[in-house]
Amino acid sequence: MRKIVVLEHISLDGVIQAPGGPEEDTSGNFAYGGWVAPHSDVVLGTLLRRQMNLPFDLLLGRKTFEIWEPYWPQHGNVWPGVNTATKYVASNTRTSSAWQPSVFINGDIAEQVAQIKQQPGPDLHIWGSENLLQTLMTHDLVDVFWLMMYPVTLGKGKRLFAGGTVPAAFQVTESQVTPNGVIVVNYERAGTITADSF
Repeated sequence: MRKIVVLEHISLDGVIQAPGGPEEDTSGNFAYGGWVAPHSDVVLGTLLRRQMNLPFDLLLGRKTFEIWEPYWPQHGNVWPGVNTATKYVASNTRTSSAWQPSVFINGDIAEQVAQIKQQPGPDLHIWGSENLLQTLMTHDLVDVFWLMMYPVTLGKGKRLFAGGTVPAAFQVTESQVTPNGVIVVNYERAGTITADSF
């Protein structure tokens, strides 16, 4: 079965909005776009490239897809796999794109994603896509969180754990602190939590 891997730049207070640049996502009057830049270093770049070079397909929300859609086809030399990966896009308004291969899904997203997980293929990587993430976490579909936690609080913005989650146990399978203080950690699913777990 394919795993769903959530890959996020995240602040100490849980914000994942617009890490890459000032115009990336200004919704909600978010004014801190590009907040990861001061903390970049060679170690973080190496860890990030390693993740980006794994076999993967993408699972994206429409807003993230529309941010990436005009950008990545022009910058394939930076991340070649992003253009060849199948992009599964959760959207109630879009049905097609020139950026191929893309598959648009709507309706019962959780049920459709559960079916995609059962199909043969590489793991499904999710970047950004806050609204989609809430749906997946509520329906217990996330297998791995690969997080880059930055030593900054932002006070407002879209958060990773904004909606409901289910009780779940995770184990740390890898972690590293970069020279500029970013904690890169991989949490893999390790069962469920019940009242008698404690």
